[in-house]
Amino acid sequence: MDGVTALQLRQRGTFTIPAKLREKYHLSDGDTISLLDLDGVLVLAPKVSIVDKLADEIVALREEQGLSLDELMVGLAEQRRRYHSLPPARPPEQASQG
Repeated sequence: MDGVTALQLRQRGTFTIPAKLREKYHLSDGDTISLLDLDGVLVLAPKVSIVDKLADEIVALREEQGLSLDELMVGLAEQRRRYHSLPPARPPEQASQG
């Protein structure tokens, strides 16, 4: 289903997105959709949580590298140990005097 789809506005401003489009864009009951007004042109776009997007990217990278979730968690623990073993950062004015 490509191109233009006609939707009928119903009582209280509701309309139905066709099932094929809901499936294509993985939309479910309760999902949030952004409505953008571009000077007379209305654009609907699925609102994707940045957390969900980042999680999907992490999963894809993990799978691409062939890492298990356990291996990823071990790496995270190692990075945390390294981070917390560093001396605290000094503000820029103190660092230049130093």
